[in-house]
Amino acid sequence: MNIDQETNMVIITGMSGAGKTVAIQSFEDLGYYCVDNLPPALLPKFLDLMKDSTNNIRKVALVMDLRGREFFDSLFEALDVLGQEEWLNEHILFLDAKDEALVSRYKETRRSHPLATGGLPLNGITKEREILDELRGRAQRIIDTTNLKPRNLREKILKVYSEEKQEIFSVHFLSFGFKYGLPIDADLVFDVRFLPNPHYVANLQPLTGLNQDVASYVFKWSDTQKFNDKVLDLLKFMLPQYKKEGKSQLVVAIGCTGGQHRSVALAEFFAKELSTGYITHVSHRDIDKRKGH
Repeated sequence: MNIDQETNMVIITGMSGAGKTVAIQSFEDLGYYCVDNLPPALLPKFLDLMKDSTNNIRKVALVMDLRGREFFDSLFEALDVLGQEEWLNEHILFLDAKDEALVSRYKETRRSHPLATGGLPLNGITKEREILDELRGRAQRIIDTTNLKPRNLREKILKVYSEEKQEIFSVHFLSFGFKYGLPIDADLVFDVRFLPNPHYVANLQPLTGLNQDVASYVFKWSDTQKFNDKVLDLLKFMLPQYKKEGKSQLVVAIGCTGGQHRSVALAEFFAKELSTGYITHVSHRDIDKRKGH
């Protein structure tokens, strides 16, 4: 690492049940290199690895909480070490919530508080608040999650820590063949096996939907044109709703029989059509699967 360039490090800590899992996921969406439950005593070692690494890591988020309480006494010493690193811009984010909210969350999840071994959740919360009181006072930013739903917390973190006003919501178009099974990570699936199949055209059969001749064949039919118009209209309505709900990525799968012709051409088409309003990606799961290969 070139330590002449400044690196941003966010230390995420706070009360158990206040939303640290949501926070670390949000920083991942912002492109941070994230480490969950790093013992404070290992922080200097982690800094050494960052210095020696050939990776160009410029944004790091670390979760430190009472799951590593046996190391917690060394946290302030580790924070002093961070303050001596001129190449590092450290920042503490403390997540808090009122006792009533934390008790309610533990009851909902039926989990026990890490400091309430065999006792009431409120007893553990009280002990934890006493231990973290000094750290709370040292934090650069405190977020009270008492009245925040997970998606609201995520939106708040993205708004505060996003370096630029960029859209992090993206749409991934995935072509596939039904004969090889449905993709397990798809949010939406469109079946285009009703469209005329280039597989039965001799000179098009060995090609794929990336070929212009195949694409022209697929798109020349009125049924294809109507389908495209209807799907685009549907996606333009649905995508803002998914984004509003806090999704960072939507996977739209388009399937034909073998995943070689129709689905490939249409996935490319939709990715291009929506690229002016969204970050789009396209991949073709089964494009190279042929009989005998």
